[in-house]
Amino acid sequence: MSDAQNPGREPYVIAVVGAGPRGTSVLERLAAELGSIQNPSRQIRVVVFDVHDPGPGHVWATTQSRLFLMNTPAGFPTVAPERTVPGEPGLSFDQWRLAAGDGAVLSSVETQELESLDRGSYPPRALYGRYLRHVFENSVAALRAHEAVAEVRIERAEITELHRGDADYLLKGHHVGESKSYSSGVREEVELRAQAVVLALGHVPARLNPTQEAMAQAADDAGLRYIGPNIPTDVHWDDVPAGDTVLVRGLGLNFFDVMIALTAGRGGQFNQLNGGPGRALEYWPSGREPRIVAASRRGTPYRAKSCIDEFIPASVGLRYLDLEVIVQQVAEARVLNPEATVRFDAHVWPLLHRDVLLAYYRTAATRHPSRFKIDPDDFVEQLTAVLDAEHQAGSQVWLQVARRLIGKLAPELGFLDVPGLGHPFDQRGFGTLKEYQKAVMKYLEYDAISSDEGEKDPLKMAIATLNAGRMVVKQMITEGLISDESRLLEVQGWFEPLVEGLASGPPLQRIEELAALARANVVEFIGPDPEFGIDGPSAMFTASSPWVDAPAYTANTLIEAMMPANRVLQSASPLLRQLLNDGLAAAHPMRNDQGEPLPGQGLSVAGEPYRMVDARGVAHRAVFVLGLQLSTAQWGTAIAAQAGEPLDGAGRTLGDAQEIARELMRLSQVQNLNQPH
Repeated sequence: MSDAQNPGREPYVIAVVGAGPRGTSVLERLAAELGSIQNPSRQIRVVVFDVHDPGPGHVWATTQSRLFLMNTPAGFPTVAPERTVPGEPGLSFDQWRLAAGDGAVLSSVETQELESLDRGSYPPRALYGRYLRHVFENSVAALRAHEAVAEVRIERAEITELHRGDADYLLKGHHVGESKSYSSGVREEVELRAQAVVLALGHVPARLNPTQEAMAQAADDAGLRYIGPNIPTDVHWDDVPAGDTVLVRGLGLNFFDVMIALTAGRGGQFNQLNGGPGRALEYWPSGREPRIVAASRRGTPYRAKSCIDEFIPASVGLRYLDLEVIVQQVAEARVLNPEATVRFDAHVWPLLHRDVLLAYYRTAATRHPSRFKIDPDDFVEQLTAVLDAEHQAGSQVWLQVARRLIGKLAPELGFLDVPGLGHPFDQRGFGTLKEYQKAVMKYLEYDAISSDEGEKDPLKMAIATLNAGRMVVKQMITEGLISDESRLLEVQGWFEPLVEGLASGPPLQRIEELAALARANVVEFIGPDPEFGIDGPSAMFTASSPWVDAPAYTANTLIEAMMPANRVLQSASPLLRQLLNDGLAAAHPMRNDQGEPLPGQGLSVAGEPYRMVDARGVAHRAVFVLGLQLSTAQWGTAIAAQAGEPLDGAGRTLGDAQEIARELMRLSQVQNLNQPH
């Protein structure tokens, strides 16, 4: 582009803070938006900041252990819409797999891993990081090749301050070395004035909550080892002594990273057996493992995902929970009350509950026909009639009728207590530790059998239906259809923990490995509702369960098996702290049913694309927020975009990135010269 075409106009400067998956999506979408510009009226300059490698960022670092696996199958995640035209910079992970890396120069290990995958496989996180790097590099190359782009600069730097000017923003920070260590020498400062800023921060450090802070301080005073919430790649696993007892609080996804790092990560081996699902592996210790003693409120780990290729199988449908019906109900209510919403427990759960029960008994009719007292198809027809029946105000009357029908015609199956699935040992006491270990082993083995059966298993299909409903609830929250109080007390209070524990678990491989470790006495379980503390006289961590009649475990090490909290008011990010302290940002406001304000987890934002809002309630003209810090405006922001899905649905993260890219084009006034009006 010549100066004559663009007299006196400096390039429009865009700063992207965070070069992980969300930042990569913004760059890829920006390159796509520029595709229609052939004779640009102006140029842009893009400056990208991150202390981690661009593309994979922090969580998906390509240098991490190959033992750490993704928790979604290869066919699910993406940072770009599926490629439809050759040469587009972006593509889904599964397309990248099928294209054998899409021209990326891969190591022999990466090549072998790719060749071993199919659509339903769970790849190493480091391999997904390599895909992210490929899309990032492709997107940057596409931007640099476009005449509307004056420069794309990538700075290995941490931005710690953002200030609002009259017509731009001033970003301040410092460069970091390859080691990301700030302790050596004088830090080289960095400053940039930008007309627009994209905050794609991803996972950031967080302060401990009061309970964790008290435990950490007491542990420090007693000379004990306390490992707080962390991204698994940041933990120095070698610091945990071999042979020692290690207490682990949490049996969610991070627990499996702890488990594998301290066993296979130390040279132990899992070997195949012919024992069938639940007993498919045995563990041969290396002798360098600690004794892992774990607990969580529910007393059991997350359930394994089913052995199916799709995130939600095609056989799963929602007959009763219909988003359009809910939207219509809210629209009608807002004629009289513009603030009208629905409550999850009263208006959403009764519909999803019906769908989950129908999926369970319909699958059972095929899988276990002998467990019905009448023809299974006739039973399903009668149950469907009960679920279909219309009621007046008694929206839960159907539940009692369904219970009676199931008790009469399918007593061997019994009524599926869906909320109770989140607490499998609720109100059940165990007289000895051995009795409890046996109960957990039975649970693990049954879960493995269920997962192995895939779409044939009634419980796993009920869970898959619950998961499908979760995606609808996510959209309802994004569209503001559920009241804040209902979201806090009901969705996040009981539904989210339930569906997370049932549908967001690890691949079956991890449950088989855990069962093998338990049989080898490398892993033990404490019990439900655990109580952790420090014993003063012995200066040791202690852990016990009120539901297991056994002596308390003691240890010198306690590991919190969880990620740092995703709450902006708890954040330890220097940038987020500065924005909040200076009033340039605020926690997204929520209100209870009495109208009292409550701080949300995420940043306060307005409009779409999401503009950051300051403490006075004024939206910034050009500071955009994407990803985890949208955790109040949206729900489930840690979940990647689903390949091939609508950008206003399960591909929402890509939709957000596209909206930002389009707004950047509008603000920068980059357009075709001599474009007809």
